[in-house]
Amino acid sequence: MSASVYLDYAATTPVDPRVAEVMSRYLTLEGTFANPASRSHMPGWQAEQAVESARRQVADLIGADPREIVWTSGATEANNLALTGYMRANRARGRHMVTSSIEHKAVIDTAKALETEGFEVSWLAPDADGRISPEALRSVMRDDTVLVSLMAVNNELGSVHDLATLAEVAHAGGAVFHTDAAQATGRIPLDVAAQGIDLMSLSGHKAYGPKGVGALYVKRDPDLRLAALIHGGGHERGMRSGTLPTHQIAGMGEAFALATAEGEQDQARIQALRDRFLAGLDDLEGVHHNTTIDQAVPNILNLAFEGVDGESLLMALRNIALSTGSACNSASVEPSYVLKGIGVPRRLALASLRFSFGRFTTDADIDRTLEALRHALLGLRR
Repeated sequence: MSASVYLDYAATTPVDPRVAEVMSRYLTLEGTFANPASRSHMPGWQAEQAVESARRQVADLIGADPREIVWTSGATEANNLALTGYMRANRARGRHMVTSSIEHKAVIDTAKALETEGFEVSWLAPDADGRISPEALRSVMRDDTVLVSLMAVNNELGSVHDLATLAEVAHAGGAVFHTDAAQATGRIPLDVAAQGIDLMSLSGHKAYGPKGVGALYVKRDPDLRLAALIHGGGHERGMRSGTLPTHQIAGMGEAFALATAEGEQDQARIQALRDRFLAGLDDLEGVHHNTTIDQAVPNILNLAFEGVDGESLLMALRNIALSTGSACNSASVEPSYVLKGIGVPRRLALASLRFSFGRFTTDADIDRTLEALRHALLGLRR
């Protein structure tokens, strides 16, 4: 890869070699390549067994029953299925949903699409630390509110929501609670029962698994109904048709199993790396924190650098893979809507970079980045 140092783990993670090894067993004639829906022969049964084993691995990380896991092509599709599927299936009960203005685009754009179908959306503004308060949620709940969707961890700031309290407010108002947990797996404790979560979107590639696979947790409850978005074959209990990609699913399962076993130690090591990085910035002037450190996961850090343009700084750091905002928003020259949403002034929002650390980041990576950053800032400010 051309970049010497990769610090964009929030955009995507490399596949863990242990995950890649598992995936390779499900591709070729020598492996378990059959269609998991082919129940008339042994290779099909073996593929189905691999899919069900991965379903359990994903369920174990979030404290769910394997039967509550619905495979999708990623968290984007899971968000679409959760929001559109639930609102359409429950329109007779109510047409109002609640979300926030700093969700991932997969939630924001889905909610906007629902508005064109005649549904109503309340858009909550976050606090300065990038979190929605229970009071703010309570204030917009209505008799016809049927769904609340608030992310677990913000992808640009790393801010962590108090899911249990927010879910409690949603349930008290008669609504179902959905969370986009793409950035949360392996980074914060997740327990759908203890936290009162009804729907949870999950991603493979944010957790050292492959791209192109994700899942939606759907609580087993006869009253919780989703309208399918993809039809044909009735796979995944009728919620998501399509031949299952055994190799990707097995990879996501292994990635989630590793997150269950190693997530805590991973995060402790990453926190030490982040602290090393922050200590190295101590003597630099004009560095502003957009991330509230004590309210965020340790792997995401959003910083503004006074007196420079973020894009120019990014170009100057050409051997460091970073982001000026979320990857899905990087084609835009407007400042990040997340930074605008928490009240960061435009000049600082345009001077901001997101640093995201991961399982394979080293002390040497941190030191090289600090050296490059110091050199680039001095040059640009001069």
